[in-house]
This record gives sequence, structure tokens and C-alpha cells, in this order.
Amino acid sequence: MTAVMQEAGDEASASSDHRIEQGRLRAFVEQVFARAGSSPDEARIVADHLVDANLKGHDSHGVIRVAKYVEWVRSGQLLPNQHAAIVKDSAALVVLDGGFGYGQVIGREAMDLAAERARRGGLCAVAIRNAGHLGRIGAWPEQLAQAGLVSIHFVNTSGFGILVVPHGGSDRRLSANPIAAGAPRPGRAPLILDIATSTIAEGRIQLARNRGESLEPGLVVDGSGQPTTDPAALYTDPPGAIFPFGGHKGSGLSVFCEILAGSLTGGRSSHPENPTAGRLVNNMLSLAFDPAAFPDNTFDEDVMRLAAWTKASSPLETGGEVLLPGELEERIARDRRRTGVPIDPETVRHLAASAASLGVAVPPELRS
Repeated sequence: MTAVMQEAGDEASASSDHRIEQGRLRAFVEQVFARAGSSPDEARIVADHLVDANLKGHDSHGVIRVAKYVEWVRSGQLLPNQHAAIVKDSAALVVLDGGFGYGQVIGREAMDLAAERARRGGLCAVAIRNAGHLGRIGAWPEQLAQAGLVSIHFVNTSGFGILVVPHGGSDRRLSANPIAAGAPRPGRAPLILDIATSTIAEGRIQLARNRGESLEPGLVVDGSGQPTTDPAALYTDPPGAIFPFGGHKGSGLSVFCEILAGSLTGGRSSHPENPTAGRLVNNMLSLAFDPAAFPDNTFDEDVMRLAAWTKASSPLETGGEVLLPGELEERIARDRRRTGVPIDPETVRHLAASAASLGVAVPPELRS
């Protein structure tokens, strides 16, 4: 097997991948969700979010999720047409319950509320609990940056997504626990940080398994706690686990994602005995700030100066380049809009099976 380390924003794709124009992919996925019970608006929102993830190189959070979402809808774990319900509202702090609805819808509604409150008061904390899978977390700081706001986001699951070994441990205890942040730039794409506190996203391990690739050393352990490069080791009985990035640093950040996204929101930190541990539930704490609310504000100029100063560093390698957070994703998106979205054969098979079960025609590009 070819060795691969799937980084966030990695645009590499196998020669066996199918390619499809992003607009056609959106229309197809939208049909699938509509037939699975979503309203037209919800089907469009979820499809757009997943295809946007593929466009930006985050294939682990793209249409690879469609078949699983449909399965969860059928089993009652994911409920179509839910909306964010306010549990507590104290102006600068709003707690929302997602009612186990699509996280793409709940997250979007939560960010709309965060933007409105942050413009009114300078800052806002929005806590989401009991949402379905929130998808690519970088979408949420992007939404707020487009509204001119700076934000940071902490995410966990309540127990279904326990995947990560704590530093010094040998089995699963923590979720992948993403952290994302964003800042607007006048006339430019925003700066967007979107990272998991694990060494690799679980969806990227699925992709490696689907493509018959091995992993780089140091990413996962097998069910006996031994390091391995086999992506299938994550899914054995007993299951393997993913390392946190940066040793004790990533592990420490992961613990605080549990506290901020789980303990504070009321969605609870990851534990197999939680009431919601049998379904994929995401909790998220988002902090939004309006730069205009701060005194002596030179925010735009200072961010642009920081970006220019950072990128002016001499590349370490010949032909190399300093990239700011989010720049690689923007480049991948430009390329994939031109050449099409690559989808691995295993994901294509799952998409086709879900579509067939719902009476949705599969585009020719996705037929084996």
C-alpha cells in the first residue's frame, strides 16, 4: 500500500477516484437528502456544506458522510427539519439545543444569532448542545468572518465519537475535538484555522482505508495499544485509537475542548455512559467578537500587516512558500472548481447505494 499522511486541506487524490463537477454533485446530494425527508431548504444547506468541504480539500467531512447521514435518519438518530431552540438567553450568552437535527442547519442558525448579538454588544458566546454532526467546523468561522467578525470555536461529542488516546494512554478516551478560528481581511479571503486536536481526522482514516493506502507512522495505535500504519486497525474489536497532535499539548487542548464544548454547554464531555452516547451528537462553544467594538481600532490594518510580515519569511525549502491559515484550502477550491471534485470508489459505491434506496438517479460520473 502507498503511505499517506492526510493533512487538513490535502488535495491529493488517487488515480482511481471519480471526478464530478461541483454543481452536479450539489444537485445530486440535495436530491438524496430531500428524498430522505429534509425540506428543500435543509437539503440544499446540508448538500452545500458537504460539497464545500470537498471543494476545500476536507474530503473527510464531505460527501463521504452522505450514506452515514441517511443511515442515521432511518434509525432515528438524526432528525430532519429541526431548528436551534433557545434554552437560555442573556444577551451576551445564548445556549441552544439542536434537537438532534442536522448540524449544518443548527450551526448556521447559531452563527446568524452570534453575528447579530456580537454586532449589538461587541461580543457573544453561543453554546450549542445536542446537534447532529456539525460537519467541517471551519465553515462556522468563515460564516462569521464574512459578517466582519472574529471568532473561535471548540467542539466535542458526548460519547459516540470517542476516538483519541490521551497523552501517555493506550486506548480511546477523548473525541477528535476540533478547534477553529477565523478573522476577516478587507478585500481578501478570511484567515481560517480549522484543526482537530487529534493527529488526523477519523474521516481521513476512512479515506485511506477506502483507497488501500497505509498511514504515516505516529498517527494511530491498534486495539492492543501498539503503533500501526494500518487504517483498518481503527475499526477492529477491540478498536484502535488516534494519537493527539503534539503529545501533551494536543491532549491538553482536547481536554479543554471537552470542558468548553461539553461541560459548559450542558451537552456533556465525552463518556460512554452519557444518555446521548449512542448517537453522534456534537456540542460547540463559539465566541464571536466585533472588531469595531474595540477602542482605538486599527484591526484591519494590523491583520493585513501581520499577514504580510508572516508571508515575507524566506521559505525554508527551495520553491517553498509560507502559507497563512486557510490559503491552501482556497487554492484547492479554485482547482477543484476547474477540474471537478474527486471521490474515492468506496464512497461512490455508498453514495450509489443510498441514492438507489431512495429512488434518486446517480450521475453518470459516479457510476462504476
